[in-house]
Amino acid sequence: MKALAVSSLKAEHRLPVLLEAAGLARSTFFYHQARLGRADPRADLKEAVRAAFEGAHGRYGHRRVHRELVKGGWQVAKKTVLELMRQLGLACRVRRKRRYASYRGDVGQTAENLLDRQFAADAVNQKWVTDVTEFRVGKDKLYLSPVLDLFNREIIAYSTSRSPNLQLATSSLRQAIAALGPGEHPMVHTDQGFQYQHRAWRTLLADAGARQSMSRKGNCFDNAIIENFFGHLKEECFHHVRYLSIEALENAVHDYIRWYNNERTSQRLQGLSPVQYRAQALAA
Repeated sequence: MKALAVSSLKAEHRLPVLLEAAGLARSTFFYHQARLGRADPRADLKEAVRAAFEGAHGRYGHRRVHRELVKGGWQVAKKTVLELMRQLGLACRVRRKRRYASYRGDVGQTAENLLDRQFAADAVNQKWVTDVTEFRVGKDKLYLSPVLDLFNREIIAYSTSRSPNLQLATSSLRQAIAALGPGEHPMVHTDQGFQYQHRAWRTLLADAGARQSMSRKGNCFDNAIIENFFGHLKEECFHHVRYLSIEALENAVHDYIRWYNNERTSQRLQGLSPVQYRAQALAA
């Protein structure tokens, strides 16, 4: 800024010379000099923006930061939040697309696509989706199998393993089934991975009175919600962090899922976290 440069040099040089060199009128210089001496009128708002961003571990973009500010009593436009975040250098992480595929051909029995991309649910434990994703730390790998309830997008059960085996998938399914209440018989949707074609998987579903649904072969959009969760998890917890061991990554995944369920807000859930949304719905 020219006025700032002139102000910093006027102790060493005559002001008229500096103004002529900078191409500034005398009145313009003194106007900007007066502004430079004032306190930042948006300092408190900037601090609130920074606190909301850092409170979400740098995982919120301007829309979610705006929502947190409104919850805190601020009256501010989204575009103002975006402007301040840019000024403060607060950038939300951009997601990368990369997925693990467990399809190995027809190694068992497949099922119809009963879900058919109808991702909305009217009640808890009505529709579940699940899949397996892979992480790499050096030469080691970690696999995660979560079960997500489409009613509030909550991870209701999950398991981790060093191998993408059948037990990884059935373990998380058993946990989810164990929490079912009387009369609850969810539809459980997956891709056509070998784990979900296996007799052991189908037996667990049948014993629980659950209906099996599968995506069409090679169509990840049929299971888009769990893919969306994996995208957030990896971008917000994995891609920008250097883990020294699989154990450290596994602990971080546990912490992330707890944070995701209990604290991470969503516009789709009326600005609430999955657990908050479920509690509100059950209390209504």
